[in-house]
Amino acid sequence: MTGRIDWKGATAPTLADFEIIAASAWERIQPEFREVCGDLVIRIEDFALDEVLDELDIDSPFDLMGLYQGLSLDQKSVLDVPREPDMVFLYRRAILDYWTENGDETLDDIITHVLIHEIGHHFGFSDDDMEEIETQATH
Repeated sequence: MTGRIDWKGATAPTLADFEIIAASAWERIQPEFREVCGDLVIRIEDFALDEVLDELDIDSPFDLMGLYQGLSLDQKSVLDVPREPDMVFLYRRAILDYWTENGDETLDDIITHVLIHEIGHHFGFSDDDMEEIETQATH
């Protein structure tokens, strides 16, 4: 049958594949936005930890695609003692599940969207601000 995809040899993108896509998305984000984030660490995990899901009152790990962990700029001080860097977690399995259900978006676009929105919401950017940042990063 013409037009069918042969899935026999296909595999889902790995954690390493996600790291490459996320790093590429990060580099496409305008420098002013990246500067606000400082030494942000992007981590790829299959799912959020049960403790995180419980804390956020989320029943299914497939319902959380990303999470920002750290202090917002209004809570940081030059007098703070050194601590772990701020992090964005991208949850591979939840993102893949979303991607397969919404086939009109590329995986790269979804990862970029989640990355920008996790950072943006944490720092108080408006949805319009994040949409503009995302538009610049995907074109």
